[in-house]
Amino acid sequence: MESLTMNKFLVVFLGILFFVLLYLLAPILTPFLVGILLAYLVNPIVNLLMRLHLPRIVAVIIVFLALFLIITLLVVLVVPLIQAQVTRLMIAVPNILAWLQDIVVPSLKKYFGTQEWMDVASLKTDLSQNWSKAGGAAGWIVKTILHSGFALLHWLFNIILIFVVTFYLLYDWQKVVNGLHSLLPRKYEPTIIKLAKECNEVLGAFFRGQLLVMLTLGIFYSVGLSLIGLQVGLVIGVMVGMLSIIPYLGIITGILTASIAAFAQFGSMMAVVPVLLLFVVGQTLDGMFITPRLVGNRIGLHPVAVIFAVLAGGVLFGFFGVLLALPAAAIIMVLVRFLNSSYRNSKLYR
Repeated sequence: MESLTMNKFLVVFLGILFFVLLYLLAPILTPFLVGILLAYLVNPIVNLLMRLHLPRIVAVIIVFLALFLIITLLVVLVVPLIQAQVTRLMIAVPNILAWLQDIVVPSLKKYFGTQEWMDVASLKTDLSQNWSKAGGAAGWIVKTILHSGFALLHWLFNIILIFVVTFYLLYDWQKVVNGLHSLLPRKYEPTIIKLAKECNEVLGAFFRGQLLVMLTLGIFYSVGLSLIGLQVGLVIGVMVGMLSIIPYLGIITGILTASIAAFAQFGSMMAVVPVLLLFVVGQTLDGMFITPRLVGNRIGLHPVAVIFAVLAGGVLFGFFGVLLALPAAAIIMVLVRFLNSSYRNSKLYR
């Protein structure tokens, strides 16, 4: 009895210690988390190549080089396009500020009183001065890099660390899994293995499906907004795709930014109509076909719970917490279903 109590105390102590260390080390864990995530996502491809009778090291090198090439191409091809569109967006900012000053602010004063909602003239002056000093988007980026050498080295180190972690985890994936398996208490091994398999199925399906949804929506809105004639369509489309991981945030942000950009560019409220129609079509396709086919109800969380999980992760652990929030929520849901099933099969419930 005393031994059982000590074991429970040890488990609780180790659990508390784990979460304390997780919280304290959160600022440096992001590259490791990204590396683990990349290795987890592409490990099935390595296994597929191994089934074609390739040695694991050869399969890992092929997948790793393909992953590196894809990321490099994205950076080389997409970043210059986004930078050019950001420059166009900053050129359009004076028109947006003029619209705020001439239409929005007078309307707010008319309907809500004479109080000063925002000093648009001062904002416009400050923005123009700072932008001219920086020399545009490229100039601002160059200045930031030159005056933040340590930050640049830190980012480069994190990128290198991500690739190193990804490579070694891919190579030793089975060893890591077997090592964790050997640590399981024999009495609870079948239950833990069953839960681990369920978590793996949920996480794998969710991650791969959600990444495909983000990519599909990003391409759809980037192409659609560009065909409408919006100069910053690519930037907004990419933003909508990335934010679509949080329910409703991507669509709301996209509608607002694209509508303002369309009005500022064309100077007419009629220019906003094609933008709204595009988002109606996109949201309909997403709700009826894209997300149900690619993701489905993988986690089983209500959208409000997903939003809460992401915000809570961000508050507790920063960017690391945002990355960790949905996987953690998925694992928690698997455990909750298991506990619910155990409770309903218990004498207490019956």
